Amino acid sequence: MQFTLREPLRRNLSPYLILAITCVGIFISALDQTVIYGALADMMPDLELTVLDLDQAVWIVVGYLIGYIFAMPLMARVSDVYGHSQIYIMSLLLFIVGSIFVALAPNFEWIVTARIVQAIGGGAMVPIAMAIVADSFPGGSRAVPLGIIGGVVEAGGAFGPFYGGIVSEMLDWRWIFWINIPIGIIAALLIFFLLGSSQRTQVKVDYLGGILLAAGLAFLSLALSQRPEQFDSRLYTLTTAIISVLCFTFFIMRQFRTTEPLINLSVFKNITFSNANITSLVTGAALIMALVNVPLISQTIMGSSPIEAGLRLFRLTIMICAGAILGGFLCRRFGYRLPTILGLLFSSLGFFFLSRWDLDIADPQMTLHLVTVGLGFGLVIAPLATAVVESIGVEQRAIGSSIVVMTRMIGMIIGLAALSSWGMGNFQIMTAGMTLEEIMNTPEEVIQVSLDLFHDFFKISIFICLAGIIPALLLSRDKRKI
Repeated sequence: MQFTLREPLRRNLSPYLILAITCVGIFISALDQTVIYGALADMMPDLELTVLDLDQAVWIVVGYLIGYIFAMPLMARVSDVYGHSQIYIMSLLLFIVGSIFVALAPNFEWIVTARIVQAIGGGAMVPIAMAIVADSFPGGSRAVPLGIIGGVVEAGGAFGPFYGGIVSEMLDWRWIFWINIPIGIIAALLIFFLLGSSQRTQVKVDYLGGILLAAGLAFLSLALSQRPEQFDSRLYTLTTAIISVLCFTFFIMRQFRTTEPLINLSVFKNITFSNANITSLVTGAALIMALVNVPLISQTIMGSSPIEAGLRLFRLTIMICAGAILGGFLCRRFGYRLPTILGLLFSSLGFFFLSRWDLDIADPQMTLHLVTVGLGFGLVIAPLATAVVESIGVEQRAIGSSIVVMTRMIGMIIGLAALSSWGMGNFQIMTAGMTLEEIMNTPEEVIQVSLDLFHDFFKISIFICLAGIIPALLLSRDKRKI
């Protein structure tokens, strides 16, 4: 693989101005990853979905995650070949096109497809923005701006549910995506006129590897998200699971055989690296339980408005940001293991509190419970990222950092798909013997059944977090400085 170090994009342009411009795109991309959590309850009726169709509704979230994961490693390589600023602009425009299609979506299938398109553009912008910043800042001063990019991504994700709830209640959920268009166009024009073109490098792109990875993730999600009303349940699950395994198998074989792999799988030989990613996978599965279920329980059975639901989730997500900073300090003092385990224990405790919520839950108890969950997840972020970066060679740090993000998102996909499949199965068991008309005409029973279902989700999340402690125990206790 050949790399050509680039000169700063524009010597007469402030690198911090370049940083600010690129951060606009990645902020709205991160925003749209979580904005759906605050608006999902309002979107479902427009798409002719009810609470009984939750297994379908979660695909609005899953579709974005799949597109995001698919784009990160593949489009980063594409930008190395065709130029960072050019591909960043194309990715931003693709994100805008996806936003337009989401805003115009007349049905469920349309919106899932549009969300995937939107996510491919959004996911591509994060690694490309990091490359643009690396091109713009001299080697000794890149840590702070790259850290700012990470902070912008977390801030967008934290603000998303609250923002989605506000726009959904004051205007309409479709305006969430219409607003992206002028912001994205302005950012694209600024990059085009101020940054210009960046030179290419001679790096081959493993397109086939990217397609196999995306297909494997998609069919894995399908295998976990059963639709027995359309297909034979066992045959459907078995077929999609086999296809998923085949895709992942061919992907792994290709990564070992090709001279330009999409992901260098040799990094998984490192014990700390592997266990950090396993912990990240488990953390993602638990995190998505909170991000989806907190606003849903608020709006569907507690009667909260989208803004109120968004504010509730905001208390959780903002603590993820605060916990990430605290986790960084703890990691420097105590190493990777202790803050990771502490974070998982905090999240387990928070989910225990959530599993005991009733319809009359109020502050300050509610805020304390949400803050506990969010703080726990935040404490885990820095130790896992640091463990990955420090456990592999300098030449592999970029791909290592992207893998730990990917594993968390894969965990979120698995958690969502399993949640919808298992959740709807339990709902049907709880309402056995009742017709759909009887269910809809007895709201008290539906509310109680739904509350019990949400309690089960939170109880499962407790055990997921506790399971994450097992690989976390195998992390090194080193406390090197980076």
